[in-house]
Amino acid sequence: MEGGHDFMEQILKCATTASKIASSIIMQSFKKVTVEYKDINNLVTKADLDSEKAITECIKNEFPTHDILGEEFTSNASLMSENLWIIDPLDGTNNYSNDIPHFSISIAFAQKGNVKMGLIYDPCRDECFTAISGTGSYLNGEQIHVSPKSEISHAMVATGFYYDRSEIMEKTLNTIHSLFIYKIRGIRRMGSAALDLAWTSCGRYDAYFEYFLSPWDFAAGMLILEEAGGICCNKYGGEISMESEGIIATNKNLHDELTSYIQIKK
Repeated sequence: MEGGHDFMEQILKCATTASKIASSIIMQSFKKVTVEYKDINNLVTKADLDSEKAITECIKNEFPTHDILGEEFTSNASLMSENLWIIDPLDGTNNYSNDIPHFSISIAFAQKGNVKMGLIYDPCRDECFTAISGTGSYLNGEQIHVSPKSEISHAMVATGFYYDRSEIMEKTLNTIHSLFIYKIRGIRRMGSAALDLAWTSCGRYDAYFEYFLSPWDFAAGMLILEEAGGICCNKYGGEISMESEGIIATNKNLHDELTSYIQIKK
């Protein structure tokens, strides 16, 4: 298994190059989108597919033996692989397909289930959030930190909904209702899990939760949030892993209180 600071810098450089190539593909088609449906509420566009292909090719050119797990293409890569790239080529496809300029590219690198590098790129704002394990989190090269807020009445919380309109949707709506009872400042549902985590990392939000996610939705953002001083746990309030299906991400000051309201009771 490869490691070391120089190696991780190479990983980050490759991810940065791949994100810029993918961004060019995505933005060329923005507002000219052809939509297909994975199922009734789950969209995919040609830009999703072309972006993932470009990112994959960029990675394989530099690291041909590494495994890749992406949202759009079938892969049998193990989450415990020695060298695994986890990519979401266009996080926020519903926004993208409706000409809403809020979507992102998410690229993470993990070794044996531990995320070592995370990158989230917002092509509409030209904002690139990055982290290498143990070295802090950055936005366009400037170090970032989670918010210092400690009062729930001041908290701005982000959330997201899974495509399925069933029990998970009901749990999310019930939690939103509970948070307003506990007098949080506000709720936002913007439609890109990766950007929700990135924005929590730089203090724009104070917390984010979502009850059903895949590894490509949160792998990069989880590391960026933790390296910015935040805390992540799974939807039950326990230790998060790559196999977790949901996430609660907060600043440290509000973590215990907010998690007590948000976590799903087993």
